Amino acid sequence: MASSNASPLIVWFRNDLRIDDNPALLAAADTGRPLLPLYIREDADTRRLGGALKWWLHRSLTALAHDLRERGLKLHLLGGDAADTLAHVARSTGASGVHWNRRYSGDGIQRDTAVKTRLKAQGLEVESFNSHLLYEPWTLKTGSGGPYRVFTPFSRAARASGMPDKPKPAPRMMHGYEGPLDDLSLEAFDLLPTKPDWSGGLQKAWKPGTDGAQQKLDRFLAEALENYPDKRDRPGIIGTSRLSPYLRFGELSPRAIWHAAEVSSASRDAVFKFHQELLWREFSYHLLYHYPDLCEANHQPKFDAFPWRNHEGEEGAKLLRAWQKGSTGYPIVDAGMRELWHTGWMHNRVRMIVGSFLVKHLLIDWRQGEEWFWDTLVDADPANNAASWQWVAGSGADAAPYFRIFNPVLQGEKFDGDGSYTRQWVPEVTKLPKKFLHKPWEAPTSALSEAGITLGETYPRPIVDHREARERALDAFKSLSDAANAA
Repeated sequence: MASSNASPLIVWFRNDLRIDDNPALLAAADTGRPLLPLYIREDADTRRLGGALKWWLHRSLTALAHDLRERGLKLHLLGGDAADTLAHVARSTGASGVHWNRRYSGDGIQRDTAVKTRLKAQGLEVESFNSHLLYEPWTLKTGSGGPYRVFTPFSRAARASGMPDKPKPAPRMMHGYEGPLDDLSLEAFDLLPTKPDWSGGLQKAWKPGTDGAQQKLDRFLAEALENYPDKRDRPGIIGTSRLSPYLRFGELSPRAIWHAAEVSSASRDAVFKFHQELLWREFSYHLLYHYPDLCEANHQPKFDAFPWRNHEGEEGAKLLRAWQKGSTGYPIVDAGMRELWHTGWMHNRVRMIVGSFLVKHLLIDWRQGEEWFWDTLVDADPANNAASWQWVAGSGADAAPYFRIFNPVLQGEKFDGDGSYTRQWVPEVTKLPKKFLHKPWEAPTSALSEAGITLGETYPRPIVDHREARERALDAFKSLSDAANAA
């Protein structure tokens, strides 16, 4: 039992809002000293959380505070500059050290380095750990010693490096700091929407926190993992894990997910495919660590000269708004954008479809899409979000070639053939025959009338023609190639 007079250790929570398999918390608990769990809403964040992320964070901190309380600890909440706040807490409580789990974005690394330098200069112990990833980004290197830029050899190297460590449970009880600390209420963070409160769909779709994460994982393992390779691309069914927001906030560790799948009753092929998707997440963080401007700059500099249409004033803004609202006239695209707005999430296959539509059909800069997703996704992640958008745009590492332009009609027919997904999110076209569901503009007048559709009034006509948009995109890509060849 730790002495009540022992100096406490601060455990600084960030994107690791769990108690199980939390290396910083476990290492602090192993010292036997009183623990002071702390979350800081940092003033220095260079990128503010979007609305959906703030909603999730409020619920996740509530759940974390509950879980810590059951183990004998109180979660303290403060706001301001991280270094100032930690130094103040250490002085006022007599804490002798700080434990945290590492961040991997460029600004996060810079801030953590500055905080560590300042705290150590004040005589505090500072320890950091890996909680967020299966493999630290600097541990996997190409034969020449550099970072990977292609996923397949990256995934091979990851698997060859050995099985990820097994997750470790938190102690049943821990000794908490019991002295005074003038901290904030969660309401003071002002994370929830109020005027208006648009979060009803999110509340219905999600249960933030470790309990919600475990429920999602258990359901996936029992009902969907075995068929994951065949059904993960079908948005009308629950064929994916939907664990991404829980990973984003660290409510469930990637190690726990990896090993839960590993020991499941699913076939080896199914487990391998699911593990590959976890490795895609690792690859995104590998890229973000080695290329910290991934969120803002084209990974391939030649795309800096791309003729994006969103610089064309009102016309570009009008196209962007139609895409954001799910009013493009292409039902599968509109379904995805409406699912996003209503639930804060979108099926991965549909993310590719709507992303391709924005950057290739509309020729709108991928960064506009990345910003919209950052504001509306509950799983908006600095690595996955940016890397995925650059993949779709063709500007990223190991990106889809620019001439790969998804036909939204064929994509809808292939992956939502029965129309269950589209009919759910685009009720205007619900009564259309399956033959015309993904291309209502080709339906005869009689079919439109029977379905209660008046194109341009009850449901929009396509804002661009697919063939014309495809040719325009190919011409734009060719202009990059011509410029590169002429240089």
